[in-house]
Amino acid sequence: MAIILGIESSCDDTSASICVDGKIRSNIIASQVVHQNYGGVIPELASRVHQQNIIPAVHQAISNAKIHKNEIDAVAFTRGPGLLGSLLVGTSFAKAFALANRLPLIEVNHMQAHILAHFIADDKPSFPFLCLTVSGGHTQIVLVRDHFDMEIVGQTTDDAAGEAFDKTAKLLGLPYPGGPLIDKYAQQGNKFAFKFPEPQIQGLDFSFSGLKTSIMYFVRDRVKEDQDFLKNNLSDICASVQERIISILLNKLKKASNQYNIQCIAIAGGVSANSGLRAALNDSAPGLNWKVYIPKFEYCTDNAAMIAIAGHYKFLKQDFVGQDIAPMARMQF
Repeated sequence: MAIILGIESSCDDTSASICVDGKIRSNIIASQVVHQNYGGVIPELASRVHQQNIIPAVHQAISNAKIHKNEIDAVAFTRGPGLLGSLLVGTSFAKAFALANRLPLIEVNHMQAHILAHFIADDKPSFPFLCLTVSGGHTQIVLVRDHFDMEIVGQTTDDAAGEAFDKTAKLLGLPYPGGPLIDKYAQQGNKFAFKFPEPQIQGLDFSFSGLKTSIMYFVRDRVKEDQDFLKNNLSDICASVQERIISILLNKLKKASNQYNIQCIAIAGGVSANSGLRAALNDSAPGLNWKVYIPKFEYCTDNAAMIAIAGHYKFLKQDFVGQDIAPMARMQF
């Protein structure tokens, strides 16, 4: 029986988790509210708050799991991708904890971990499957052949879907983080009220920069005509923008499913918590003969449970790294 301590600090959430023999015993997430004053994550502030949060988070994770730190068999940590300063805090702590307790270190790719979050639940996807990973920094379609045999078959050529949500929220005057607020208002709006363009890009890649520009001009022109336009139409705008982003994602996912003849479909990443995307995927599944896998909300956003479960599978392979390991802001599969 292996006990893995997982550490996640890639952006602005400090998280620690304990995985016991492939089962998550605890998952602590300390979010940072300081960035709300700036409308986005400030890297320097994020790294400083990680330093404050990481020890209490790890202590709470160990306590909630009802184990002693001496029982831990390995430390898994996010090496990248992410904000370098934030990653440095998590990496340094993981190395120090492992060194002090004579434990092996396991590096984890943050994006692979989002996909492996599906293996926390009892109902696990079967290989091969396609996973749509959508977050503030990434939008990818990944062909998953095994736990660590993954191939990106489509990705954004510019902005990520999560960034399109957040930038739209900023244009609408909504506070940070805006993505969840777009989702909230969209549930009360008419998704067909306004029409936004779908980028015409070939293959399985995505593009969201043109959509963002279109939304910006739409807001500018309508507000010129009516200063109360945003206030009076907020829910409909949010619903219409969300509908377009979701249609872009699902159209490419359908294309990938046909191209690779795979009907086992999963989603992962922060945007996979979006209720509209989750509903659209479930609604589409019967007609496409898809078997759909959607993680619990707590495993969609950045969390250490996904790092710990990835660490579990790497521990089984004895895939360890040395103390000379360094974080990487950009990291490929």
